[in-house]
Amino acid sequence: MGLFGNLFGKKEPALGPVDLSVLGVDVHSHFIPGIDDGSQNMEQSMELLTAMAELGYRKVITTPHNMADGYKNSPEIILGGLERVRDEVKQRGIAIEVDAAAEYYLDHELQQKVADRKVLTFGTNMVLFELPFISEPNMLLEVVFQMQTAGYQPVLAHPERYAFWYTDFAKYERLKERGVFFQLNLIALSGAYGPQAKQIAERLIDAGYYELVGSDCHNMNHVQAIKNTLTRPYLHKLISSGKLRNATL
Repeated sequence: MGLFGNLFGKKEPALGPVDLSVLGVDVHSHFIPGIDDGSQNMEQSMELLTAMAELGYRKVITTPHNMADGYKNSPEIILGGLERVRDEVKQRGIAIEVDAAAEYYLDHELQQKVADRKVLTFGTNMVLFELPFISEPNMLLEVVFQMQTAGYQPVLAHPERYAFWYTDFAKYERLKERGVFFQLNLIALSGAYGPQAKQIAERLIDAGYYELVGSDCHNMNHVQAIKNTLTRPYLHKLISSGKLRNATL
């Protein structure tokens, strides 16, 4: 190792791009047009889905935002949008399967939605949910328990992005002990959310804590970010770990 290697640490090894067809299924995206901060029209949706097929995905489970104080996307709105997207995909002959669930924001309404069985799931009763980025909600463990009691498998979206846990890794360990699945945002491994999120994502991979990886794709800038991430060693490590469940969905 040369002088600069000694000064700045070991350089990441040069690897070829990961073949995303091994994953097969993307579990987190925003491709239904006009209902959240993702695709804004059908043409954008088709451009994004074409790009996902070209990346090697055979299926996407798109997950519009659902939150009390923002995007009030009911199952009816999401599934209606899904049918329109499916019709257009079929008409254009795009080689990708499209399904839908939702990305539920952990707010005061989520508990009631779970109790009423008004949540959209994927896989074996999996529910994708996210947290506020400011602080951990006091009711987090209560809602996790409620989901599990109702027969749902909680899946925490992008745990590597919650800065309030960066100095307390035991919080991640606590959730894994409670049976919560973790979903990585793939582009975190290229530093797209900053160096700390990248470092935490790598630590979570080292711990074997991720069951799912998703794109969280909203637009074509994210598609390019995915391409920029494919050679990252930790993505290779995660996909070769045998722990991911994407291909089974």
